[in-house]
Amino acid sequence: MIVVRKRFGQHFLHDRSVLDRIVESIAPQPDQALLEIGPGRGALTERLLSRSRTLDAIEIDRDLAALLQERFGAAPGFELHNCDALEFDLPSLATRRSQRLRVIGNLPYNISTPLLFHVAAAHEHIDDLHVMLQKEVIDRIVAAPGSSEYGRLTVMLAPWFEAHRLFDVGPGAFTPAPRVWSAVARLRVRREPAFAVPPAYARTVSAAFSQRRKTLRNALRSILDIQAIKDAGVDPGVRPETLAPAQFAALAAQVRGQ
Repeated sequence: MIVVRKRFGQHFLHDRSVLDRIVESIAPQPDQALLEIGPGRGALTERLLSRSRTLDAIEIDRDLAALLQERFGAAPGFELHNCDALEFDLPSLATRRSQRLRVIGNLPYNISTPLLFHVAAAHEHIDDLHVMLQKEVIDRIVAAPGSSEYGRLTVMLAPWFEAHRLFDVGPGAFTPAPRVWSAVARLRVRREPAFAVPPAYARTVSAAFSQRRKTLRNALRSILDIQAIKDAGVDPGVRPETLAPAQFAALAAQVRGQ
């Protein structure tokens, strides 16, 4: 019997119709390199292996890793990595597989944002990302400027990914059932960034959204003065959630000592 460990944010997907819908959305091809993050008990793993000749899986839980190794260890093209996905070397795996990775994951809610940033940092080695996350996180990923969900996560992913919500998933599809709804999204990696990304981009975005209710002149006062904000073509009196991602790049380009 596998114990559910709360510290890993474990909720195992068991609904067959949802599992099948995820695989159909991914549409894996035999010659593609798949990487599954958080395979859990292997419900999705089994379906992916039936469609692809190469599947790597990252599982931090040692008991689950042992179960997965027992179930799939003999399958051609399957390799299990018992480690923390936040520390996993994605570029090295892509180099070993001699191609870009297709990443799939039912991601733990408690590490979803840092894990997305970790994947985004390796965008040059990834084709796309299909993720199931807490619904409100997906809302933030696909949010438009001016909406209440729009924020740091939206803006940080925007240069590298085209994000699309696919469908929502109710709590009953999981064991144990979470208290919130989930959603599945597809993030396709752009071959070229949507706009030039200055070195100070992350710093600027973080500062801007550190206190959402502040205007830019106040939120960015530690890194940009009012004239620099104006030089970026931005009104210092607006709030950060009204700006498009490219405008944050224009602001970042004005930061000195990058």
